[in-house]
Amino acid sequence: MKFIKYLLTGIVFGIILSKAEVISWYRIYEMFRFESFHMFGVIGSAVVVGAILLLMIKKVGAKDIDGQLMQLKPKENGFKALLFGGVIFGLGWAMTGACPGPMFIIVGYGTPVFLVVILSATLGAFLYGALRKYLPH
Repeated sequence: MKFIKYLLTGIVFGIILSKAEVISWYRIYEMFRFESFHMFGVIGSAVVVGAILLLMIKKVGAKDIDGQLMQLKPKENGFKALLFGGVIFGLGWAMTGACPGPMFIIVGYGTPVFLVVILSATLGAFLYGALRKYLPH
């Protein structure tokens, strides 16, 4: 019962993503072919909202769920790690036709083959954990 608010937030977020058509393979295809502004608008607005929220977190001294002050630490190998991770993320997104965020929504929409993508993402996370010390951070 402690985490019911997070479950409900996830359900509402899933509905919003569905209604915004960001789980649509066709919308993602349009984005990668630069044929439509739809996905760029969604992603761009998320970046703007995220930047504003980060500024607010810094300004008000927000605390996390455990009551600890939230702190944003700069990355040591920022550019190299972001480039490497971004390439892997983009390749996965292009090969599956979906961002990892709404994978469960896609399964819920009746595409059970995406369970293979979820399994692959989970195995990839474990592989990352095993190879972490050898990767740029």
